[in-house]
Amino acid sequence: MSRQDRTLRYFEPTQKIGSGLALERAVTATMPDDEMMRTSQWFALAVKPRLEEPVAKTLRAGGYDTFLPLYRRQHSQGTRSWDYEVPLFPGYVCCRFDIRFRMPVLTTPGVIQVLGAGNTPLALSDVEVASLQAALRANCPVQPFPYVRTGKRVRIEEGLLAGTEGIVLSFKPTLRLILSLTLLQRSVLLEVEHGQVSESRLSCVAYSGD
Repeated sequence: MSRQDRTLRYFEPTQKIGSGLALERAVTATMPDDEMMRTSQWFALAVKPRLEEPVAKTLRAGGYDTFLPLYRRQHSQGTRSWDYEVPLFPGYVCCRFDIRFRMPVLTTPGVIQVLGAGNTPLALSDVEVASLQAALRANCPVQPFPYVRTGKRVRIEEGLLAGTEGIVLSFKPTLRLILSLTLLQRSVLLEVEHGQVSESRLSCVAYSGD
């Protein structure tokens, strides 16, 4: 099987000015797809309002892994009601890429910026992203929840949700876990029936505190 290469543009510093700021120049480089996957990380993209799905679709068409978690919301009008899907994190799309080659991502229509600290992009936690992906694959009910920073953090050790980590909100009548994307300061509530996982199959990861 022939190796697939991808030609990408990225910025590299040329000289420092002022208080450590760097001038940059655009560089074109070719990198094998398999190597690119090894150096890729999950990042959160801020996108224009109501363009989450078009942005994710465009990035996927360009060969990028994207993650746009959705949940079902019910709308009622008179005697009629229907469900529709909306983003769990409005205004954001998760995308996996090598930050050195971010220009094709940043120039995607609808993308505003890569989230980070100041001008420095910061990667999302792989564990946090994987936990949300596992919850959605398992078709567990999820919904937005106020951001939670503290509590007993556990890991589910078996079943469809194996590897999922979250903060325990309650054990009864169902296991209610808080899953978060810390960089976004956003949380979701995950409800797991006891038939899917028992308390004995949970391991304590840590006690999160302020």
